[in-house]
Amino acid sequence: MLARAALCCVVVLVLSVPAWAKVSPDQAQRLRPGGDLTPLGGERAGSKDGAIPEWVGGYTQAPPDWKGPGTRLTDPFKDDKPLFTITAANADSYKDKLTVGQLALFRKFPKTYKMNVYQTRRTAGAPKFVYEATYRNALKAELAANGEALVDAITGVPFPLPANGQEAIWNHKLRYRGQGGRRVNVQAAMTTGGDYNLSKLQEDFRLIYSTPDIKPEDLNNVVIYFLQVITDPPRLAGTVTLVHETMDQIKEPRRAWQYNPGQRRLRRAPNVGYDNPGNGSDGLRTNDQTDTFNGALDRYDWKLVGKRLLYAPYNDYRLGSEKVKYKDILSPGHINQDLCRYELHRVWVVDSNLRQGTSHIYKRRTFYIDEDSWQIVAVDIYDKRDQLWRVQESHTWAVYDPGQVTKEASGALTPLLETVYDLNSGRYLAQAMNNEEPTSFEKVFPVEYFDPANVKTKSDR
Repeated sequence: MLARAALCCVVVLVLSVPAWAKVSPDQAQRLRPGGDLTPLGGERAGSKDGAIPEWVGGYTQAPPDWKGPGTRLTDPFKDDKPLFTITAANADSYKDKLTVGQLALFRKFPKTYKMNVYQTRRTAGAPKFVYEATYRNALKAELAANGEALVDAITGVPFPLPANGQEAIWNHKLRYRGQGGRRVNVQAAMTTGGDYNLSKLQEDFRLIYSTPDIKPEDLNNVVIYFLQVITDPPRLAGTVTLVHETMDQIKEPRRAWQYNPGQRRLRRAPNVGYDNPGNGSDGLRTNDQTDTFNGALDRYDWKLVGKRLLYAPYNDYRLGSEKVKYKDILSPGHINQDLCRYELHRVWVVDSNLRQGTSHIYKRRTFYIDEDSWQIVAVDIYDKRDQLWRVQESHTWAVYDPGQVTKEASGALTPLLETVYDLNSGRYLAQAMNNEEPTSFEKVFPVEYFDPANVKTKSDR
């Protein structure tokens, strides 16, 4: 009886929370050709001083030296030269366009940390079917259950005109990155002296939410399927993590399983999420820091602060080149900043503060979200004393490869290297590298591929 009463209270609470979003047809029309917003909700116009150009559709024209679908992206802007370089000596002059975390890195590494700033190129885009779906979402999509349930959204950005912080984070979680694929994710947990051991993880994913012409009721409450297999180092090789990311996380939280080769059993793993340590990270990131943020939002209160200008990591094709080796990227204190490209972009700022009655090792996080793609490009992370603890960046490139599935070059902005800097220990984690591995490729895995029974069968071989 007590359990039933508690359940009834939860149901009443969930049903009593108002749904959010939906905009008027007049507001949604701003996303259409001739409107003042891009099809994904960014400001179409450039800045008055010309530093930020007008958005004209993203980057969809492959450079002449690209070898074709399925090959690694080459740098279409290789002849660009830095406009200027920010160092510890002049960082204060640019502080209005830097994050708290970036300024802290200049103070932490005054002799070596720098940012080369280049011409801004608004390369981010998406296929036309994503634009159409985003327009429909603007008219229909809502959040329910205190922001933990997404209603009547599919394929496109759920909330191109966000009204609150949760909507902006949902946009990041469900931004277009293709419909599925495979990548090798190489991680390096750096020591203060610059030593490291590499971890290699093969990751297969199906972004079923992004499928054209699919309906919300066809999803079985799952928006993303994710399968990770550690292949190196040997002591961790064969460890499997399987995740089904849900659309209504009140109805059903994230489904997760792990396979330990020593135990030879696939088990449910409710600890795959929140602040539990990420695989191969040596404790330098939490599970919900993969892709800068993923998973449930229920442990934080979220505030949409507004927009600002930021020197953001962007169009980092050089950093993702197969000609660049891991040893060229990884250096003591921080990655090799000579390989990095920063550009001036408009970003949404979202603050998250730990909700009363919940727990997480991070008390507060500030997210900076690119307006053209909804990719989080930087995060400031605070400890329980409200002191800046860690700094996160996502170095990105726009994918002009039309892929094996969509056959349409979109300019979808995706991360090619993510960093987490620990200011207290002087260590950092570099993840999502694959310079010396086979290039990532697009593939639509069938949903059955991510069935726990299928994963167990493969693991037992």
